Amino acid sequence: MENFTPKGVCSNKIEFDVKDGKVTNVRFYGGCNGNLQGISRLVEGLDVDVVIDKLKGVKCGIKQTSCPDQLAKALENYKI
Repeated sequence: MENFTPKGVCSNKIEFDVKDGKVTNVRFYGGCNGNLQGISRLVEGLDVDVVIDKLKGVKCGIKQTSCPDQLAKALENYKI
């Protein structure tokens, strides 16, 4: 299980697994529960690069980032 501490958003922790290059078991702590459960389900089983491409740069209101964008950053850090 990978852990990531997001910055600039309401959620305070993101956990996820990567198996055979696919994102699994995404869990956000804090934030908008229903929306984040939906995102977690939508990315389940997708290729890491596909999730990064789809979510990177998504903004929340006037913030320069969002929980989806932070998940993309978490996955980018995982790849390093």
